[in-house]
Amino acid sequence: MSKIAYADPPYLGCANKYPEKTEVNHQELILQLQTYDAWALSCHTPSLKILLPMCPDNVRVAAWVKPFAIYKPNANPAYAWEPVLFVPLPRARYVDTVRDWVSANITLKTGLVGAKPTDFCYWLFELLGTAADDEFYDLFPGTGIVTKCWQSWCEMKRCSQEVMELNV
Repeated sequence: MSKIAYADPPYLGCANKYPEKTEVNHQELILQLQTYDAWALSCHTPSLKILLPMCPDNVRVAAWVKPFAIYKPNANPAYAWEPVLFVPLPRARYVDTVRDWVSANITLKTGLVGAKPTDFCYWLFELLGTAADDEFYDLFPGTGIVTKCWQSWCEMKRCSQEVMELNV
């Protein structure tokens, strides 16, 4: 059993969009993430040049590509993808090849800016190489969707395993 963490804090310079209006110390957050067996950190492209030097050498960058995204009038080209910094589990649990990107539309009307869609969440779990018996920690739960998706993903994995065992 591994300990897995996901952090989706207010992005650098964007804390004013949230009720707490408090900037996150990303240096401390990245150090905290490194205490887990595998982890991921969502961020935005303007922060990559700041965050990557804070990360360990084994960090990778994946992409959440948003076919439908909110376009800002003063941003051209549009910000239609978000980086996900991640360190997967060191052991191979991958049944199929997992892409380092996912294409999933943004969520609307969730009550919180930046809430992640279900397809993103399931991809994230695969990206990190997780298994249903792992401990998962959502460090910035927001709407709670990532934890709900983790629970349903684990249930699907357990059911798949039971079916495979019955067919043996």
